[in-house]
Amino acid sequence: MILIIAQPSKKKLQSAAFVLLFVLACQALFSSPVFAADAIKAPQFTATGVDGKNFSLSDFAGAPLILHITNIEIPLCVECEESLKGQVEELAKLKALHPEVQLATVNMRKNSYSRDGKSLAEKWWKVNISWPWAEDIEPYTITSKYLDYWNVRGGSSNPTLLLIDKDGNIAAVYHVYRVGEGVQDGVQSAEKLYQKLQDVNGGAWKGLEGEVFQQDVSAFGMFLLGILTSLAPCSIALMIAVFSYVMTIRRKDEYLRKSVSTSREGFMIGIAFTFGMAAVFFVLGLFISQVGLFIRDSRVFDLIAGIIMILLGISNIKPLEEILEPVRARIRSYRGEGEYCEAKKSLLQRSVEASVAIFKHSSFIGAFTLGIFFALGWAPCALSMVLPVLIWLAAQNITPLAGGVMLFIFGIGHGVPIIPIATFSRAVGGRIGEKYVSIGAWTTKFFGLLVIVVGVVYAVRYAGFLLW
Repeated sequence: MILIIAQPSKKKLQSAAFVLLFVLACQALFSSPVFAADAIKAPQFTATGVDGKNFSLSDFAGAPLILHITNIEIPLCVECEESLKGQVEELAKLKALHPEVQLATVNMRKNSYSRDGKSLAEKWWKVNISWPWAEDIEPYTITSKYLDYWNVRGGSSNPTLLLIDKDGNIAAVYHVYRVGEGVQDGVQSAEKLYQKLQDVNGGAWKGLEGEVFQQDVSAFGMFLLGILTSLAPCSIALMIAVFSYVMTIRRKDEYLRKSVSTSREGFMIGIAFTFGMAAVFFVLGLFISQVGLFIRDSRVFDLIAGIIMILLGISNIKPLEEILEPVRARIRSYRGEGEYCEAKKSLLQRSVEASVAIFKHSSFIGAFTLGIFFALGWAPCALSMVLPVLIWLAAQNITPLAGGVMLFIFGIGHGVPIIPIATFSRAVGGRIGEKYVSIGAWTTKFFGLLVIVVGVVYAVRYAGFLLW
């Protein structure tokens, strides 16, 4: 994005443009819960039960079905146990009283070494489970299709019940207990469920009962958010310095003037650099999403994430190093320590030197490598802009591959500013960079305030206050 604006209204238009960019990113990235008025077709699946027999959703066609989605494993969710036990007992009671009722359970399991949920439930709670029961081990090939039904405001409902009519439509969804929040719809009794099945089967049922929470991650939103978070002044200034250095060494004479060949090469180098950065974000997304599967339902995670984001937001407005420096100086003075500074090449400096050597053989590969090194070495500069996005990703119910793809797209957006800087001559690229830095100075403070607000929203969830 290159802003060439008349001087009198330049600042106002810049501010308006980036407010609009931020709003578009938020709208594209997040969507509100959907309260469906009509029944929705249940996603098809095929599963292997713990008894070794296969069953699929289509096997239950012709009569209503209760699909029981739960998480019973070792270690067990302690806060959920009362609801887990109560719902299994009611389902067993319903099956005993009305053997014709169709039931199926899909047990989500993070620990592949745990005993299956059916065996644990029968052992712990002394129930007779006579209906099909399948284990869905992470990354949840079955239950991921039903994410919008057991996901409640970013946390999992454990257990969740779905009523599916004879035509395969979801007629109702009940969130029995929301992890980290407490009882939602509560344990559904055998009598209540049987009556609802009768209503669904008799044609008296209209629409969909319950809430469907669709919290989709938009690729376009991640791309816009990547652009927004790339506008840390130190990050842009560092990229300008790196590219000026590399390109000057590459073609000292030609790069000082604008030409078709240098512009085309600069454009390709900018693309390669961006893809190098995006590759690092892809790997980071895989790791964070994998870790997120184990921590996102924890209230402690909400508290820690909130505190980190509040500190990062403050750092965006005024660096924490500056805030803490008087304290550090006093400690050094108290200990009688003088100022000490050891000259040492940074990772980024060493990586630039390595990339320049590769540039001699291939400018594209050299730029790609530089993008990888830059993404790894720039962290102290732009961490406060990017880390809130990583924390948010860890809190989402998405697979590691989806997390990797989303951060890859985010990385593409994050590297976009370098493309025009690399495309034009050093003089023009420098002026473009100055525009970015002036915009970034304003955007960084705005982003800091936003991160503080989001951090507070996360932190108060620990105390049970759900502002989002």
